[in-house]
Amino acid sequence: MEPKPLRTKTPLAYRGVIATLRPPLARLTRQEWSGGEHLPTSGGFIVAGNHISEIDPFMVAHYLVNHGWAPRFLAKSGLFDIPVLGRALHSLGQVPVYRGTRQASDSLRDAAAAVENGDCVVIMPEGTLTRDPRLWPMKAKSGVGRLALMTGAPVIPIAQWGVQNLLAPYARRPTGLFSRHVMHVKAGPATDLSDLAGREDSAAAAEATARIMKDLTGLLAEIRGEEPPAEAFVWDGKRDKKKRSGK
Repeated sequence: MEPKPLRTKTPLAYRGVIATLRPPLARLTRQEWSGGEHLPTSGGFIVAGNHISEIDPFMVAHYLVNHGWAPRFLAKSGLFDIPVLGRALHSLGQVPVYRGTRQASDSLRDAAAAVENGDCVVIMPEGTLTRDPRLWPMKAKSGVGRLALMTGAPVIPIAQWGVQNLLAPYARRPTGLFSRHVMHVKAGPATDLSDLAGREDSAAAAEATARIMKDLTGLLAEIRGEEPPAEAFVWDGKRDKKKRSGK
């Protein structure tokens, strides 16, 4: 598709990164993109994406930038402590996530402020690469639901598949770099959270998150042409303890 002009004010550094990375991404991969009609044409919104490879953000950003949005990602705070990378992330307007600290709520406030300023904010609700053996989305953390209820902004699920063929989960090196792997990216309609409007309690956040992840998993099932698991995989955050939610 022909790239659309960016809809929001974007830092010069960010435009430089786009100009540098978009051409090689377009050449090194093949794009099977769909669902662009579901992206808002104005106003801030939230994107919820699945997480299967360390380079997922590049593929999702490529899709969004070509549709006119320079996204702001919620990223692990540790990345901002790396000297060169941290400065780059700050200059690009990305949002650090401080999990398990007193600053954790700051991440959502910063993200909400970005959404209310008219930006597209991307969150990977699982919080880390999926540990599901078949790479289906895991049970998510409630941050995406809380952010949705805080802002009242549309939440657009975006599923992507194929990036694992270029860089497998936790791999250090890409495979088949010049094989032009197909990157499937598909956006769906905004998740319906209308009946939860005005609520910000934990139960509402959990319900909002569950609906978002159901829509996201459904999109991925359409891309893969497979039936997803009846229950989402649960990871305890400490080791690869494989079990399904609800069991």
